[in-house]
Amino acid sequence: MPLHDWTDERGWDSVHPLWLTYLLEYVQERLPEGYKAFLGGVPSLTVDSGHGKPDVSVRQWDLESVAEAVTSGTSVLEPDLEASVAFRLAPQRALHIDFHGQLIAALELVSPRNKDRADAKETYCNRYLGYLRLGVHLMLVDVLPRPKGYSFADVITSSLGLDLPPLPPPFAAAYRVGEVVPVGDDMGSLVGLWRRPLRVGQPLPTLPLPLSVHRAVVIDLEETYQRAAKRAYLD
Repeated sequence: MPLHDWTDERGWDSVHPLWLTYLLEYVQERLPEGYKAFLGGVPSLTVDSGHGKPDVSVRQWDLESVAEAVTSGTSVLEPDLEASVAFRLAPQRALHIDFHGQLIAALELVSPRNKDRADAKETYCNRYLGYLRLGVHLMLVDVLPRPKGYSFADVITSSLGLDLPPLPPPFAAAYRVGEVVPVGDDMGSLVGLWRRPLRVGQPLPTLPLPLSVHRAVVIDLEETYQRAAKRAYLD
């Protein structure tokens, strides 16, 4: 089933969870021993709140008494501020792959809410870049052409210091984080990229989701998308 025109985003909320589920099944069957795939969220730090106002338990200490404790060495150093905060999982789930308990790869399907506001664009771009900065391989698929003029793929490559041709959505891209290498006077990582434009009415590509520098699980995006679209009664 060729790619639909997702300018009209109605139906995406049905396709998105189905596609992730079929991608999970597809990947699980092809992983080497020791690797595990699951659907999970990414934690974000938030202040616990209710009724529109922060619900924060705060303790403060007199700075002079803290200084005395430091100099005397007779008391345990207390923090200046203590607040109750909560780690919450982002509402959008992703396909994660771990190896012996360590996250090593992720696959994300972009949703409309990921880029419908400036703060959403910043939040999710930082999320995608965060994977790479932590050495986690990433596949990012965005079949939604709106908003025009904005591309997560372009922001990511620019943030990595790469000068590449524009890749507007819809697109699919994969990023492999490799060995540490010198970058000028600093140290960086050798990053491998696969970037594919998607076309409405054309089949989706097959792309590797890296598991390491020498291993990858090759994902047939077309097959899994077909199953999700059919189950969602798009045609």
